[in-house]
Formats: sequence, C-alpha cells, structure tokens
Amino acid sequence: MTVDGHQHFWVYKPEDLPWIPPELPLLRRDYLPEHLAPLLQANGVDGTIVVQAQHSLRETQWLLELAERHPFIRGVVGWVDLRSPRLRGELERFSKSRKLKGLRHILQDEADLNFMLGRGFTAGIGLLKEFGLTYDLVIAPRHLPAACELVARFPEQPFVLDHIAKPLIKDGVLSPWDADLRKLASFPNVFCKVSGLVTEADWAKWQPADFTPYLDVVWEAFGARRIMFGSDWPVCLLAGDYAKVRGLAAGYVGSLSKSEQQAFWGGVASRFYSLEDK
Repeated sequence: MTVDGHQHFWVYKPEDLPWIPPELPLLRRDYLPEHLAPLLQANGVDGTIVVQAQHSLRETQWLLELAERHPFIRGVVGWVDLRSPRLRGELERFSKSRKLKGLRHILQDEADLNFMLGRGFTAGIGLLKEFGLTYDLVIAPRHLPAACELVARFPEQPFVLDHIAKPLIKDGVLSPWDADLRKLASFPNVFCKVSGLVTEADWAKWQPADFTPYLDVVWEAFGARRIMFGSDWPVCLLAGDYAKVRGLAAGYVGSLSKSEQQAFWGGVASRFYSLEDK
C-alpha cells in the first residue's frame, strides 16, 4: 500500500484558519476529498493520513466523519487540548472511531519555545499511549531542543516529526538544525515525515539539488525504517503540484533498495499509524 502520510482538508473560513494570510489566496478556498482523490489515483497513492489544520474539536469530528465516508482516508491526526481537564473524556469519545490514529498541536506557532514541556501538556501526552495514539510534532528548528526533552520523557510514546522540522532550505542553512535533528533521531520512538519541503525552499525557483543536503541528514539520522512520505497537500501547491512533490521524493529515494523504497512509500506510515490494526 502506498500511503501519503500527511495532507489536509478544510472548508475555508478566515476565522478558522488564521495562519493563512491574505497574500496566499491559493489556500483561501475549500480543499476537500473530491479534490484530492483524482490526484491520488493519477499518482498511484492508495491511502492518506489527514492531519488537523486548526485547534478545534469540531474539526477533529469532521475529519473523522470524512474518513468514514472516504475509504482512501486511512487515518486521522486530530486535535484535542492536552491541557484540558476534560481530556480523558474527549479521548474516550474520539477513540471510538477506528480512524483516529494520533493527535497534533501547531507547536511552531507557540511563542513559548517550552510550551510542549508545560505540566498540563506533558500530562496529556502521558495519556496517549493508553488510547493507542501517536503524536505529530510540527515545529521549527528553534523548537528541536525542547522536542528532544519531551520525547526523552516519554520513551514508550510514538512521535513523528513533521516536515523534517522546517529547516531554512531557501537560505541553504544547515546548522544548528542538522545537529539538533540528529539528537532528536537518537530517540528510537521518534519517526520523521519527508513532507512540507518545497514550501521551505524558493517557491518559484527550487531545484531537486536544493534538498539533497537536508535529505542526506534525515536518512543518516533516522534510517529507512523511520522515514515516511507526506505531500502536505494542499499547502504544497504554493510551490509545486502533487506530482512534482511526489517526483521530488521519488528522485531522492530512487537509488535506495526496493525494501527501503517500500518502507518510505507506505510501510513506515502503515506501521507507525497502525493502519491495519485499529
């Protein structure tokens, strides 16, 4: 099974998606399963993991409902306030759906670099394993030290790093991202998504070679058994269509062994998100 490990849906309302500014009109419209389905078919993708785009219980419920109606949505990474006194009840409610696979908070937008280390947040992380849920880390390079501390506290909790922590590809900056990423990868409970890369590069002029130094670090650090593909559709459309994003990844992994390529295109995502088990 070929799996896109990271994509989004939304019905656009500015109050729901404040992270999309007016200067990005391409994203200020609806993106729904009927828009993605033909792209998946054209690119040989069997299923996807849809990931939250807003801090909303309503959105989490909506994504789970979409997943029940569209079989290609193999799993949902939703949002629940991990600091809420009602957290257990909300996890019990949402976990009734077999499609809920994990949770995420848009940590990159938090001004406090140590937000993820707060007592309430970490108490919430501590509940996830009980419900068989993974956790997506969407962070910028400056958050990597705190992320290392977080994952060290919860060695039995599966984490996955979104967008390889969004390094400064456009500027060609590797340090200290590379060293911090290697430290995060040293924790065996952390996986990594090769996703969201084109939007960290020059949107109009990027070339495949721009990404090679970063992908070399990712493969050296995580190894083929902990890396999965994600398109980050529709956000990727700012810098490339679905086929270009998939082609970029295919160009890099083409020299890997057959088993390593199978792991990247679906095996790792299936294992991490327990797509056959839940």
